[in-house]
Amino acid sequence: MEGFNLQTNLAVDTRTERVSSKKYAAAEFFAGVGLVRLGLEQADIDVVFATDIDNTKFKSYAANFGSEDFHLADVRNISGADIPNIQVATASFPCTDLSLAGKRAGLKGEHSGMFWEFARVIDEMGSRKPSTLLLENVPGFASSREGKDLHDAIERLNGLGYSCDLLVVDAKHFVPQSRQRLFIVASQVKPSSIGDWEPSNVRPAWIKEFVNRFPQLDMAPAKLSPLQQADVSFDDVAERLSHNNKAWWNEERLTKFVESLSPLHKTRLEQKIKASQLSWATAYRRTRNGNAIWEIRPDNIAGCLRTPRGGSSKQAVVEAGRGKVRVRWMTAKEYASLQGAPDFKLHAVTETQAKFAMGDAVCVPAISWIMREYTSLVELEK
Repeated sequence: MEGFNLQTNLAVDTRTERVSSKKYAAAEFFAGVGLVRLGLEQADIDVVFATDIDNTKFKSYAANFGSEDFHLADVRNISGADIPNIQVATASFPCTDLSLAGKRAGLKGEHSGMFWEFARVIDEMGSRKPSTLLLENVPGFASSREGKDLHDAIERLNGLGYSCDLLVVDAKHFVPQSRQRLFIVASQVKPSSIGDWEPSNVRPAWIKEFVNRFPQLDMAPAKLSPLQQADVSFDDVAERLSHNNKAWWNEERLTKFVESLSPLHKTRLEQKIKASQLSWATAYRRTRNGNAIWEIRPDNIAGCLRTPRGGSSKQAVVEAGRGKVRVRWMTAKEYASLQGAPDFKLHAVTETQAKFAMGDAVCVPAISWIMREYTSLVELEK
């Protein structure tokens, strides 16, 4: 394969002659701050081309990976000729029009419609098209326009020469965060070990129904290793802030928080306060019967991270035990840890910008698990 040195087993960008010690090379579309890149690197894949339109996210990306491979550009202005020789391309295209919280314009929307531009770039690569594509989005993609958007996306990928697998992976298998994401893995060569569409913890029942509904689509399920929920707790990632840190809410705000709790949640909090050891839990603000109330999660994991625009999109952290309780907003560092990137450098942007970027990002170990599974089942060299 051009751009792949079989003798030394190194991925090479033929335009810059940059040589990597990793086995495969990738292009990362809609790269954000680069958490997909972290996952790819853990799977022995080197990102040699990355692009995103968001200048704030680029600052964080550059602070962590440098700017050499990053192209700050609208994907509509990128062509297949701009992409170096690669074996993998990823696309975490915007979820705005696919999310249940949005207006559901689907792939016809201004934002989520960028999927078609990604497909165009891959098409323009011609014979240099990468062997494998990894697309990530919200589970709402599956129900958008009653499944037609997902059908149309897979049909387009089939037309480019790719057979597709569908997965829904929850971050709780790796980190203390409940966060489901839909993945399409598209391969020019079908996996060497074929599984089935029977429901599992990575293939919910709707996937089998979707496959049966559209038998004309070229889809093949890889036989994947089983996933178990990670033995981790939010306690493992909660920042230990001093009692006089200004992040803690004042007495008035804390009182309002406690007063808003339902009897169930007040009991839950009281039990935590009485404990002999400190523990940490996350809480969401909800609207119940027209009233804004707080609810404390009953488990030891965080809810799904979101971009912090206010309301229920922001999570609070409750520290309780030894007869005391304190509450504050979740920090950007905790956001990063919950995405599997505890050492990610956040200093290049503001705290709010960092939270926004992390809430819009991916779970790093979920990416690395998927790519390790598929690189072991699919021959990426062409």
